[in-house]
Amino acid sequence: MKIIVNGQPREVRSVCLDALLVELRFKHIAAATAVNGAFVPRAQRAATQLEEGDSLEVLVPMQGG
Repeated sequence: MKIIVNGQPREVRSVCLDALLVELRFKHIAAATAVNGAFVPRAQRAATQLEEGDSLEVLVPMQGG
């Protein structure tokens, strides 16, 4: 399935957000997620289904200044 991840087109296998984060190696990183511009809380990721063409934003905290 083709989706957009952080502005970049990606071909992915996973259809739910929780599994996609594992596929993209974001699972164990503290991150905020949004699908098609709507924030998805951590507790809702397993129930959030993705569809062809969806846009996913994954934001991770960074240190420094």
